[in-house]
Amino acid sequence: MKNILFAVLAFITFSASAQDNFKVPKYEKFKLKNGLTIYLMEQHEVPLINVSAVFDAGSINDGDQYGLANLTADALVFGTQKYTKSQIEEITDFVGADLSTSAGKEGASIRSSFAVKDQDKLFDVLQQVIMHPVFDAAEFDKHKQRTLLELSQAKESPRSVIGNYFNSFIFDKHPYATPTTGTKATVEKTSAQDVRKFYETNYTSGKGAIAVVGDFKTADMKKRIISLFGNWKTAEARMIKRVVPELNFEKSRVLLVNKDDARETTFFIGGKGIPYSSPDYIPVLVINTVLGGRFTSWLNDALRVNSGLTYGAVSRFSRYKMAGTFVVSTFTKNSSTIPAIDMALSVLDSLHKTGIDESILRSAKSYVKGDFPPNYESSGALAGLLTDMFLYNFDENFINTFQAKVDGLTTAQAKSIIEQYFPKDKLQFVLVGKAAEIKEQVKKYGEITEKQIKADGY
Repeated sequence: MKNILFAVLAFITFSASAQDNFKVPKYEKFKLKNGLTIYLMEQHEVPLINVSAVFDAGSINDGDQYGLANLTADALVFGTQKYTKSQIEEITDFVGADLSTSAGKEGASIRSSFAVKDQDKLFDVLQQVIMHPVFDAAEFDKHKQRTLLELSQAKESPRSVIGNYFNSFIFDKHPYATPTTGTKATVEKTSAQDVRKFYETNYTSGKGAIAVVGDFKTADMKKRIISLFGNWKTAEARMIKRVVPELNFEKSRVLLVNKDDARETTFFIGGKGIPYSSPDYIPVLVINTVLGGRFTSWLNDALRVNSGLTYGAVSRFSRYKMAGTFVVSTFTKNSSTIPAIDMALSVLDSLHKTGIDESILRSAKSYVKGDFPPNYESSGALAGLLTDMFLYNFDENFINTFQAKVDGLTTAQAKSIIEQYFPKDKLQFVLVGKAAEIKEQVKKYGEITEKQIKADGY
């Protein structure tokens, strides 16, 4: 019941005051002597505190040990110098607090939400998880076995794994190609000692940040954070020169992932997208809303509403620090694979040929602006925003000018954005389905590379 109450309270934060022109609330940013970046933002609507910590410890650092960053993040809560895994779970469950860890391609995060009255105990747990994990070997081995089972089960659901196949196909030898969750072969070889070493190398104060948002006084919280984390000594932050992936494709290609018992074909069609830092993200978002970013999008209207070929079709841009991807995605029964792909291609082609008129653009702008403030209605979302600002190197100006930039988009600019960022040729196709039924038909889309879904990896 406490969890439900806190979730409701957190959700309604700012909802009464959300306005058309949302601005990031006032916050304080500073660095500890050890280089750890701190963000503090007061929000007094509900008696909650939300913490988001992030480190440059994503899967881009895995090397050949795919899944290492993910396993390390998971293992942070498998026991610390002061608490066992069971004790951490008992403490958080007893007071209705949330504590989670995760890793993505770029970074790893620790997040927590708890009542103000429980902050002494929960901050102590957080300090232990961040600074003093012990990576208990017995707990790690049990988790590794669960992870191996999950990797096998994921292959039963094409929609769960097609993104991994697409990234592998698109990014090739770049670290973005590797699956964050790892493969059975790489996870099997990973030990508790491996994750401990990864933690010591990548969870560094010089490349980390902690954001605290909630019902507190900044001066008091500043003292608490300095006391908790000010003396943390880590390895020196590594300066790694990253290579920007080349995503200039010479021709259309098809990756066909065979699943012998498939009754449906799941497909991604796409190519190069935009990096996180792209100045054109907002106009791209508005235009993609028309193409495939909402229920009334052109893709969903064509493939679901008008033709009944699928239960839903979408398009999206996935952004990373150095690059990004664009995809049109859906699923359909085996016999309608070609009609569905052809219709998706036709809709994408019509975006280029007919463009977006003033009425359609106005509708998309209204949708995007209406969807924007709710993204930051809770203290937890604001804490995540602050650490995203650190990880992806942007500031509040991006948020504060968001709606003005939406309003400023013209049909002429939209035409230019479509031409520049929405691929129309040399498309990359990834299909997961029954090869025996669709292979000959999909040859028309490009040179085929075939894989077996039962094979390990992507």
